[in-house]
Formats: sequence, C-alpha cells, structure tokens
Amino acid sequence: MRPSVAPYLTVSPAMAAIAFYTAVFGAEQKVVIPAIDGIRIMHCELLVNGGALMLADAFPEFGNTRVPIPGEPVTMSVSLEFSEARQVDDVFTRATTLGGKGETVPTNSFWGTRLATFRDPFGHRWILNAPL
Repeated sequence: MRPSVAPYLTVSPAMAAIAFYTAVFGAEQKVVIPAIDGIRIMHCELLVNGGALMLADAFPEFGNTRVPIPGEPVTMSVSLEFSEARQVDDVFTRATTLGGKGETVPTNSFWGTRLATFRDPFGHRWILNAPL
C-alpha cells in the first residue's frame, strides 16, 4: 500500500535522478516505466526511507510541465525523517559528494533535531531531520 501523500518530482534527465537518489538515499526502484521515445522516463516510483517518491521526465508536449530553468530555485522541498542523527550526516555527505549543494550543514537545532539541507543536482531541496 502506498503512503497517503507522496512527492512527485519532474526531473530531467530522470534516469540521472534515479541514479542519484539510489546512491544518496539507498532508494529502491519499485516501478520504472520508460516513455515510448526510449529516452525519457514516463513514471518511476522509488522507495526512499520507508516512503514513496515518484518522478518522471518533463513532457511539455502533454501540458505545462517543465523542469526548472537553470538558476531558478524549486519552491517545493522534500523532508526526510531519520531515526538516528548520524544518518543525517551520512546522507548529507553522500549528497554533497555526488553533486548536491549543501545549504545547511548538519547542525543540532534548538528544537531538538539534527538538521541538514541540500539541493540535488536537479534543483530540488531536501530537508534531513533526526532526533538528537
């Protein structure tokens, strides 16, 4: 059964994003449906940290979907909750080593969590949290 809420990202190239999310988060592919053009991904569902993350390439020929313009910030963020503070550090290190740009280095927040944020190479912002 799928979670009742799951982010759906438009990411191009989607195959590169799938590889990045697999390497950084240990994502597992549940479903990958290639497009008829043999180049793009029409739909992908990944298992990430116990939840579903869905993504696809942009298909502007079918509507107004587009990827961010270079330098344009994506206004949506994905928050991941981990059980241990060290997981925040480990994921942040993998993400920034593999091309993500750190925004907030792993920090102990005043509200009692280990927090870090980064943007992936496709412009999406990720928030990492774990209890201290």
